[in-house]
Amino acid sequence: NYLVEEWGGKYQSQDVSAKKGLGVNELMEKVLLEAEMLDLKANPSRPATGSIIESSLDKGRGYVATVLVQNGTLRVGDIVLAGSNYGKVKAMFNERNQRVKEAGPATPVLILGLNGAPQAGDTFNVMPTEQEAREIANKREQLQRELGLRIGLEEIGRRRAIGNFHELNIIVKGDVDGSIEALSDSLIKLSTEEVKVNVLHKAVGAISESDVALAAASDALIIGFQVRPSQAARRAAERDGVEIRLYSVIYQAIEEVKDAMEGMLAPEIKEEVIGTAEVLQVYKISKVGTIAGAIVREGKIKRSCKVRLIRDGIVRYTGELGSLKRFKDDVKEVLSGYDCGLSIAGYNDIQEGDFIEAFEEVEVKKTL
Repeated sequence: NYLVEEWGGKYQSQDVSAKKGLGVNELMEKVLLEAEMLDLKANPSRPATGSIIESSLDKGRGYVATVLVQNGTLRVGDIVLAGSNYGKVKAMFNERNQRVKEAGPATPVLILGLNGAPQAGDTFNVMPTEQEAREIANKREQLQRELGLRIGLEEIGRRRAIGNFHELNIIVKGDVDGSIEALSDSLIKLSTEEVKVNVLHKAVGAISESDVALAAASDALIIGFQVRPSQAARRAAERDGVEIRLYSVIYQAIEEVKDAMEGMLAPEIKEEVIGTAEVLQVYKISKVGTIAGAIVREGKIKRSCKVRLIRDGIVRYTGELGSLKRFKDDVKEVLSGYDCGLSIAGYNDIQEGDFIEAFEEVEVKKTL
C-alpha cells in the first residue's frame, strides 16, 4: 500500500545503482528533506540505543556485533545490553575498519566486548551499571529457556490424536547469526503433521562440550554450519554417542535433515496380489483338515504368502497357507496353469468354485 509521488502518492522514490554509483547523492538529498519535513531528530547527549545488524564470532577478537546507533552517543567503555547478552564496549570500528571512540545517531559501528552473539534485529541499550545489565540479561535468558520448554495443551492433544508423532531435536551452531537464523527457519519449515523439527538451541560459536551435553540429554542432533567442534567436544560426542554433522552449504544440511525425517516415518504397508487359484475339488482328511485341489489361473502361489478365500466375489477369510503341494511333494511356489493341493491354516470351510487370492505385504518408504 505504498504509492510513490510519480503515481500520485505521497512517498518519494529514487532509482539508484550501487554498481555505477548513480542516484546516491539524490537519495541522500531526499532522505534529508524527508527527515526535515517529518522533524526527525536524535539527541546525541543521551545514553545510546539502537539495533543489532549482525553478530559473529571472530577468531582473534571474540564476539563482534555490528550495530546501528539510532539515538544518543555510544562510547568506548559503555555497558551495553542487547537481548540476553551484555558487556563493556572494549573497542569500536567504523565501516572502514578504523578505530573510533564514539558513535553518534545514525552511525553504524562494529563493537567488541559482548559476552555472546546477540540476534540480528535485537535492540541494544546502554546501561548505567554492569550489575544491572547482567541481571536483565539473566532474566531474559531464563524467560527464553522457559518458553522453549513449554508445550501448549493443544500441541499435546494434537500429538496424542496423531499417535505416531515423532520429534527431531536439533542444535544449530554457526559462524554468523544471520546464517544460523536462515538455517533454523528452513529446518523448522520442514516440520510435518507426523514429524516435528525442534531447534532446541542456536548460537554463534564453535561446538562446545555443553552443546554435546545438551544433545545427549535431549537426544538431539548437532548441526555445525561453517564451524568445527573443539577437541573436548568431539571426544564427549564419541563417548555419549551424539551425532555431529558439519556443513558449509545450507541446502545440503536441509536435504540431509529431510532424509533423517523420512527415516523416522513409519513405512506404509502395501498389498501386492501375486496370483489367483480356483478350487476344483475339496478333500476332507481327518486330523489334517480340508485340502483344496486347485489350479493356478493367474500369477503364482507362494508357500510364504498370505491368502484370501473369495466366494461369490466376497472375501470370506484372510489368513496364511498351511501347506502347498504338487502331487505328494511340498513346493515353494506353483506357477500359472499348474494344479496344486493347498490348505489354509486354521480354516476348513473351503468349497468347490472358491477362488484363493495370494498376496504379499510390501513396505513402501514414506516421503515428505
